[in-house]
Amino acid sequence: MKKGFTALELVIAICFVGVAVFFFLMQKATIDAYARDDHNKTAINAMYYALEDVYHFTYGYYPEALTEEALRGADPLYTVDNAGNFVNSVGSALHYEPENCTDAKCESYVLRATLEKETDFVKRSRN
Repeated sequence: MKKGFTALELVIAICFVGVAVFFFLMQKATIDAYARDDHNKTAINAMYYALEDVYHFTYGYYPEALTEEALRGADPLYTVDNAGNFVNSVGSALHYEPENCTDAKCESYVLRATLEKETDFVKRSRN
């Protein structure tokens, strides 16, 4: 009697491995999307605290536009989205919306992250 696998057994094994790889890749894509969402939520929180605890504390108002100077209290890693786009740049998932501005001095703002697996993450100014 010969030892080995039949063609049918090999086909079944290859199909099983193919299905397992397919499910692995689907799960990996979902996990990666949640990780990107977590990064963007962390970025919004970092910018929020930089604006509140550094910028507003120092100047008494909020900026009309976000710049690296306005976010000097935040880690530069968290001033960009997953694709490396700075807040409000074309294609960025991170948005700063100033409100009630006069002479480039704003009374309030909204920070928003567009997420893949959840609804938008929004933080509003304290004041």
